Amino acid sequence: MPGAALVVAPGRPLRGSVRVPGDKSISHRAALLGGLAAGVTTVEGFLRAEDCLATLACVRALGVRIDDGGDRLTIHGGALAEPGDVLDVGNSGTTIRLLAGVLAGQPFHSVVTGDASVRRRPMDRVATPLRRMGARVAGRAGGRFAPLSIDGGGLRGIVYDTPVASAQVKSAVLLAGLFAEGETVVREPALSRDHTERMLRGFGVAVQRNGLAVGLRGPAPLRGAAVLVPGDLSSAAFFLAAAAFVPGSELTVTDVGLNPTRAGVLDVLAQMGADIRVWGRRDAGGEPVGSVTVRGSRLRGTVIGGELIPRAIDELPVLAVAACLADGETVIRDAAELRVKESDRIAALARELGRLGAEVAPQPDGLVIRGGRRFRGGRLQSGGDHRIAMALAVAGLCAEAPVTIDDTACIRTSFPDFEETLRRVTSA
Repeated sequence: MPGAALVVAPGRPLRGSVRVPGDKSISHRAALLGGLAAGVTTVEGFLRAEDCLATLACVRALGVRIDDGGDRLTIHGGALAEPGDVLDVGNSGTTIRLLAGVLAGQPFHSVVTGDASVRRRPMDRVATPLRRMGARVAGRAGGRFAPLSIDGGGLRGIVYDTPVASAQVKSAVLLAGLFAEGETVVREPALSRDHTERMLRGFGVAVQRNGLAVGLRGPAPLRGAAVLVPGDLSSAAFFLAAAAFVPGSELTVTDVGLNPTRAGVLDVLAQMGADIRVWGRRDAGGEPVGSVTVRGSRLRGTVIGGELIPRAIDELPVLAVAACLADGETVIRDAAELRVKESDRIAALARELGRLGAEVAPQPDGLVIRGGRRFRGGRLQSGGDHRIAMALAVAGLCAEAPVTIDDTACIRTSFPDFEETLRRVTSA
């Protein structure tokens, strides 16, 4: 229910071992690439959360047969078909942007939309390069907002310099490049997460990287593959950070993705003095995987900016909570992208953590946090943003009284079992 509330009581450390659900970014990409690939693709560990299920529904609506065996998806991919209705991505910004790249390459008409949050998020960042490639993309406010109407096909490769480091923009252009004539190259100001490039190689596409530029030559057919989805480090981050700042904690997260373009949260926690150990590293289907153990320790403030930001953008809400409890000042900068996520996360964090008694000053591109204070209890608002909701929940573990977070149904978009997992690790 939209009005569902979560109450978190303080006082218990996090203990034991946990495996978080499958990686959201990899699950999205597995469904999309599996739908495009000739033959059969199997996916194990697929994240069964609302965002990823929306991607599956869109792929099915494009004529792809997907057999759901519970632990394994079997995708019978190949040529896509024109959908008979509007494609609805729900709350998933990843789905609409990556799907736009796929649809730009298809010789048919499609319309794609999402919920109120998605319809507020900027889509011109993908519409602009797709138009340069030859797709006809229209939307509200001159193509800036969904719903998007896309007439695809007849694409040509381009060299595109992204104004911000964005895996979604890079992926949309590369996915369109699969259907374009000639070479498509994306150059970024900093390295964003590289799941798309890694997975494309697993599906038989020759992807070339040169520094901050990545490209491929189209048309490039895909062949079916076996995909094993590791645990989601972004979901694990809430428990890893909480174990770092809740005294007496010792928690291990197993079988979690350790992709270096995603692992900024581990680097930031180490900068803050967290007692953190990464072990059991191995490769699983082209992605590094391992286990992370964190023990409660005294944290110190730090500066989070520059190249760390694209590697930790989704984890900044929980890192802001850690900063409130750390000694000294923490500065988060170069993170204006937080303004255009599921909510304005800069404003939300300053407002809601301030209600808990934290000293958090919003900046145009980040936050200045003066740490060292214990949270007081209270009633908070998630604003319908799953990562804000989960960050506020773990903040409640270090409050003086219970913390109630309203509107936590949004957590189902990425971590359906979050509340149950939190209860389990704090009652071990």
